[in-house]
Amino acid sequence: MLLLNASGCLDALTAPDVARAFDAFVTKTVTPEPRQGNAPPRIAETDAGMLNAIGLANPGRDAFIRETLPRLASLGVPVWVSVGGFSSRDYAETCEQLSRDDVAAVELNLSCPNVDEAPETAAEIVAACRACTANPLYAKLSPHAPDIGETVRAVEAAGADGISLVNTLRGLTLGRDLRPTLARGAGGYSGPALKPVALAAVHAARRATALPIVGMGGVWNGRDALELLACGATHVALGTVLFADPDAPVRVRAELYEEVGRAGFDRPENVVGAALDTVANLEN
Repeated sequence: MLLLNASGCLDALTAPDVARAFDAFVTKTVTPEPRQGNAPPRIAETDAGMLNAIGLANPGRDAFIRETLPRLASLGVPVWVSVGGFSSRDYAETCEQLSRDDVAAVELNLSCPNVDEAPETAAEIVAACRACTANPLYAKLSPHAPDIGETVRAVEAAGADGISLVNTLRGLTLGRDLRPTLARGAGGYSGPALKPVALAAVHAARRATALPIVGMGGVWNGRDALELLACGATHVALGTVLFADPDAPVRVRAELYEEVGRAGFDRPENVVGAALDTVANLEN
């Protein structure tokens, strides 16, 4: 089992010790051209989490490969690069240029709620990237998909090596003036209340595939991580918790091992899928 950060929730160059506490570091999403992102305010706290509408702000593919990636590689942690775009060609060209020894895997951000999506389906984008790189490809999918299992099977058939679930949900909050707190209006909702959504998505995905699954969404402690593994995740990522607790990687890992033993298992890998055979089929 790998413990990772969720893309966009940690700046490894600002907090290298936090990044080194993970088994791999996942970058902020990289797009072909530089992006300033959305206008502020673009982050807002909620009663049970946070909203963000950053809008994929990043220096662009060329600057990332030339300047940022070598610095990340020097940290001594495997680097997964999150890749975004607005067409399958955008994704594929970036993947081709990231076919390097200092990239351990590519996570295709197919589900950002804060930007316009590519016109192609997730499977079409995965297929285009698969033709351009031998790097492991993880498809990061949206919890909004009406049939997670069908989407997972489609991206697997297109060449995905793994699945990441879930990205944020679209949400909106209002201020005292009854105006949206984010300049864009809606944003990506994350935090503890996202966990049941993540559990359901991972559970459905595991029923559809044997591929590795990175489970994320609402992980705040070791029990949360244990439940994602039980639903079928093979790896776990921490997101919003990192804004409140930079020691979360060490703490959650220790708590997870305690929870594994308390649940009667020897190691986290043995927990994977434990919840899959406990769902009853009810008939009226």
